[in-house]
Amino acid sequence: MKRATQLGVPVGIVFIVVMLVVPLPAILLDLFIALNITGALLILLTAMFIHRPLDFAAFPAVILVMTLFRLALNVSATRLVLLHGYAGKVIDTFGHFVVGGSLLVGLIVFAILLVIQFVVITNGAGRVAEVGARFTLDAMPGKQMAIDADLNSGLIDEEEARRRRREVHAEADFYGAMDGASKFVKGDAIAAIVITLVNLVGGFGVGVAQKHMPFGDAVSTYSLLSIGDGLVSQIPALLLSVATGLIVTRSTGEEDMGSDILRQMTSNRVPMRVAGFAALALCLIPGLPKIPFIIAGGIVLLASTRVADEVEPELSEAAALALPSPDSPEILAAEIRVDPLGLELSADIIDLVDPSAGGDLLDRVKALRRKVASDIGIVVPPVRTRDNLDLPLRTYAIKLFGIEVARGEAPPGTVLAIGDFLGSLPGQPTREPVFGLEAKWIPAELRNQAEMGGATVVDRASVITTHLAEVVTTHAARLLGREDVRMLTDVVKRTHPVVVDELTPAALSLGEVQRVLQSLLDEGVSVRDLVRIYEALSLRAAVTKDLDSLVDAARQALGPAIVAPYVADGAIHVMSLDPQLEQRMLEDLRPTEHGTVIALDPELGQSVLHQVSGLLTSAENSGHHPVLVCSPQIRSALRRLLRPSFHQLPVLSYQELVGAATVRSVGVVSPDRMAVTA
Repeated sequence: MKRATQLGVPVGIVFIVVMLVVPLPAILLDLFIALNITGALLILLTAMFIHRPLDFAAFPAVILVMTLFRLALNVSATRLVLLHGYAGKVIDTFGHFVVGGSLLVGLIVFAILLVIQFVVITNGAGRVAEVGARFTLDAMPGKQMAIDADLNSGLIDEEEARRRRREVHAEADFYGAMDGASKFVKGDAIAAIVITLVNLVGGFGVGVAQKHMPFGDAVSTYSLLSIGDGLVSQIPALLLSVATGLIVTRSTGEEDMGSDILRQMTSNRVPMRVAGFAALALCLIPGLPKIPFIIAGGIVLLASTRVADEVEPELSEAAALALPSPDSPEILAAEIRVDPLGLELSADIIDLVDPSAGGDLLDRVKALRRKVASDIGIVVPPVRTRDNLDLPLRTYAIKLFGIEVARGEAPPGTVLAIGDFLGSLPGQPTREPVFGLEAKWIPAELRNQAEMGGATVVDRASVITTHLAEVVTTHAARLLGREDVRMLTDVVKRTHPVVVDELTPAALSLGEVQRVLQSLLDEGVSVRDLVRIYEALSLRAAVTKDLDSLVDAARQALGPAIVAPYVADGAIHVMSLDPQLEQRMLEDLRPTEHGTVIALDPELGQSVLHQVSGLLTSAENSGHHPVLVCSPQIRSALRRLLRPSFHQLPVLSYQELVGAATVRSVGVVSPDRMAVTA
């Protein structure tokens, strides 16, 4: 069945081309003419019953095929008329019975049909198609921005966004094709005039000059058949023209065209009653027949009473069904749902998300999601952006799972100038929200002056986006959910199925894989290279399922990628531990529910913290960003020890430095307590 469907149209087009050159018998021509009229009627009815134009996306191609089929029938009919003076019962009936055997009546009817099709319907449909194509193309950027805004705000998911984008492109392609298809219909009307005139002249010439028939017989035999052929062609052509007009003027609705028209015309009883009484009032004009207007007015008035009894209750019932109860489980579930990531704006900075006011914050958030995905390897959930009247003016708040984790300011009409020499500029002093640099909100018109003074100037949307990026990066581990891990795993499985099959669920459950990835993200390690991570986990999981051991195995596999961000000028600056201190820490390791910890003597622990702080400050004053290296056995525990005081300090193991650039020491942390006071 599928094969026949695929070959049906191509075979049909080939047969149409054959009809142009091969004579057809009259009985077969009758069959094809009947199919042509029936097909045109079917297309017209299909156009009336669709809910939206894209439901009949094949319509432009159908117009072309039907036009070619009709022209092939014209050629075949002309050949039979001129050769045999007979072209089948259908054309003969239209030439003699439909127009009463009168050439003049046939020409008038034919001309009227041409005027209806060519002047009224075709021209109007062509103009509507042209305007529709232009407006659709002009509206594409706005529609795509609206889709992106809904996606960024969390109203739709990625799959729905892709579906809407495909629909926007399909709509543009459809109206563009309809603009061209309307030209087919217009050309078909012109071709009908030319073919009919040629047939009239040619038939009269063949009958009188070639077959020496009397003038009256030639007219009766050939000219009437030519008119019949023209009428037979014009009826399906008129149906297609009407279908074209219906398609290009059809707006998207929930019902078919007939239902929409009747529902909308009968939705208000006042116009119907006015029309009914107006028809009855025409009976007062002397000379007009009263019965037809009384019947017409009575029907409209009767219909208006039915509107009050049936339509309005139906509409109110439909409206009631369309509005779910506020206590329904769906509504309550939507209200209590916690968004993973939210951005709330005070009332006076809503312009940041309004494209008409030049706001591009939503586009920047979308770009931020792509950048985070490429940097740390996770898909950030949609950022639900909304206004919050409870926030102070000029303020924005970033929420994580419904809890506010960061807040900042973005005064309207200002830009943020960052630098050390801002005293001469008017504005509100502040600090840059991510790095804590001295800054000032200055009027936007002073931007050039601030830049000339050596300051770095950032617009409000960039400030918010940068702050949001910092929050996402800091809390990436919390944002990585179980479903996200499954999605990332499925992506890896498409290209490396063996790696995934060996790891989960055979070696580790999806939850255990999630904990490892969360630990890596918590330490600032990108999880983009999931293939290497999964390979290392599958090997280590065969020996142990200890979380710290699994994390260290993944880190060793990612060693060069972990070290690369800290390499500057071909060298990495490191702080290390004295071997005696490492041995002491190794002896003081204690297992807990949340991993191993180092149970150091309080004084020794304080000494370590002081020394790390001093070495770190000294290195940063020299323009370096050092890392702390230690043996892999204590790396995880040392990271937990230092994290409360030095959250940004990377703690690496010696194995992770293998193959790295030149290693330069900036100091050694010693167990000598006197070093603290020295």
